Amino acid sequence: MKVFVTGASGFIGAHVTRSLLAGGHSVTALVVPGDSLWRLEEAIGKFSVVTGRLADRELLRRVLIEFRPEACIHLAWYAEPGKYLSSPENIPSLTDSLSLLAELIQAGCRQVVMAGTCAEYDTDKGFLREDTPTRPTTLYAATKLSACLIGQQLAAAAQINFAWGRIFYPYGPQEDPRRLVPAAISALQQGRSFPATLGEQVRDYIFIEDVAAAFCVMLEKQASGVFNISSGAPVTIRHLLETIAVLLGRTGLTQFGALAYREWEPQFICGDNRRLTKLGWKPQYTLSQGLLKTFEWWKVFFEAQAGANIC
Repeated sequence: MKVFVTGASGFIGAHVTRSLLAGGHSVTALVVPGDSLWRLEEAIGKFSVVTGRLADRELLRRVLIEFRPEACIHLAWYAEPGKYLSSPENIPSLTDSLSLLAELIQAGCRQVVMAGTCAEYDTDKGFLREDTPTRPTTLYAATKLSACLIGQQLAAAAQINFAWGRIFYPYGPQEDPRRLVPAAISALQQGRSFPATLGEQVRDYIFIEDVAAAFCVMLEKQASGVFNISSGAPVTIRHLLETIAVLLGRTGLTQFGALAYREWEPQFICGDNRRLTKLGWKPQYTLSQGLLKTFEWWKVFFEAQAGANIC
């Protein structure tokens, strides 16, 4: 299948792109000028790269007319850690996403899969299903939900398939080092203490390769509607960090209670993934298995940094 991918250079996008290539799909990726493709270094030459921005409507229209994608996986969105939840950059991410959908429809694309977030839900409702009421509490979540609702209407009017994957808490190789899992790994591997909250919050962590596989399944099954991309296995932050410490052999360095809980932070977020499993997908990695594979990647990364005298 001919697939157009946005956000291919990102953490999720790189894994999705590799999964698509492994599945025999023909991929054209839109990459922002100056953006590094380091996450896809081993796949360079196996897919086509178009340099540009979603806001460049003429470029986007020309690329889509020339490539004529049968499907699109749209992952591009402003997501800088520590800033994205309340950033006004979410607004152009929303408008660009809707413009992309309009251009895809005009180009004859019949299957569109876009990335949402579990933060769209009312997280006070316990296990979150696709029919759980929504209640976004950040600009990021509100604009994501808006893209979902408007996208569904545009797709229905054009009679194309539109799938919306609500991602829970992905982790794995190549994640931004400012995120929780790689930050903890980095600190403990270097023998440094790692400050944390008491860790009573419950989250749904899912290995990145399972996330990538979910997007590919939604595309290949020509799915429509909302799907939770979640492990369905609740875990406390404390258990997550203790597991990391035990697997690394660095117990005693995590300082639980050193940080206060954030005021907006929900105590329980876990997804019901049964709708997605009915398409033939299921998580392949347990938490320990995913963390071990993540450790292997970071070990090689840190050794390469040390060898290059970067650290």
